Amino acid sequence: MRVAYLINQYPKVSHTFIRREILALERRGITVSRIALRGWDMPLVSEEDHRERELTRFVLKEGIVRLLLCFTSILILRPIPMMRAFGLIWKMSRRSDRPLLVHIAYLVEASCILRWVRQDGIEHVHAHFGTNSAEVAMLVHLLGGPQWSMTVHGPDEFEKKHLIGLSLKVAHCAFVVAISSFGRGQIFKLSRLEDWPKVHVVHCGIDDDVSNGNEEPPPSAPRLVCVGRLSEAKGQLLLLEAAHRLSVRGVNIELVLAGDGEMRPDIEQLILRYNLQKMVRITGWLSGEQVRDEILAARALVLPSFAEGLPVAIMEAMALRRPVISTYIAGIPELVRSGDHGWLVPSGDVEALVDAIELCLKATPDLLCRMGRGGRTRVMERHNVDTEAKKLESLFRMAIDNGR
Repeated sequence: MRVAYLINQYPKVSHTFIRREILALERRGITVSRIALRGWDMPLVSEEDHRERELTRFVLKEGIVRLLLCFTSILILRPIPMMRAFGLIWKMSRRSDRPLLVHIAYLVEASCILRWVRQDGIEHVHAHFGTNSAEVAMLVHLLGGPQWSMTVHGPDEFEKKHLIGLSLKVAHCAFVVAISSFGRGQIFKLSRLEDWPKVHVVHCGIDDDVSNGNEEPPPSAPRLVCVGRLSEAKGQLLLLEAAHRLSVRGVNIELVLAGDGEMRPDIEQLILRYNLQKMVRITGWLSGEQVRDEILAARALVLPSFAEGLPVAIMEAMALRRPVISTYIAGIPELVRSGDHGWLVPSGDVEALVDAIELCLKATPDLLCRMGRGGRTRVMERHNVDTEAKKLESLFRMAIDNGR
């Protein structure tokens, strides 16, 4: 079986779950072509991502002349499919936050990808995220390419569902993957009843050897780590407010913010305002190995998110036998059981977050170890990457057979 993975930007620091999924499919004997619209010049921090870059073809790297030649060729040789594609992008652009010209650019990109999938004998195209990569995959199919599908992660796709035409994409694809039951429900809400059977839950996966089978006890230091993009959705500002309140109470806490992003200046400003410089450290982007080390050096992962799909950082922390402090939103409660694997609090409730952090910092080593072991068992039962890849393989084969 030959499939193509289509992603807007790949490889990327925050897309390790896509790399794991691709490698798991390849272990099952599936040939996977990596196609990204852009990203060949983005900074990378891990050797694995550098290797993936060498295996990835980048559409925009082809240059405008070659892209237009592909587009013109299909326009001449396949005018009827091209007119159907034009009709679809006109419909997409009417409610989109992007002008028609941008959607025409997606059609030009699809023309280039169509040539690649034909050359490689690709039998199915799978897009990650229901945004522009899904629209391009849909256009590849309309121009004469193979069946296509998409993984919808959230929360951005659900917040912008009308602007990105998500319901139209669900109607046109062979199947849709949701990464949680919550995500499946959100897709049900925006799609037609007759499209509901297309929607399947396939979790983002974790490698079974993520912790090399070794159990490292939690440190005695009062250190917590927050792994993720520094953004409004992840709630780092609320976390700093909680750290400030704990410091006022005289509670010792060390906080590591592992990541980077657009909110870094605001976060640094709040650290200065609350005089938390000795308590809080921002690492910037880290490799997978460095993230692992930061999680193991902490008593727990803390992620007080306001909006999520189901964070991979939570899965990784649980696989490394570390408790989790997070919020009752989206797919998180499907994985984390409060009291068993950590502490969940209402989103936006800073006092509840303060209380949960204090409980974690005061917890005995035995309690932290018991939560960690339970968390690892649960995440490996629900998010083993090879098990989830087997589900995807079955969906791909079904779509290919139906397409034939």
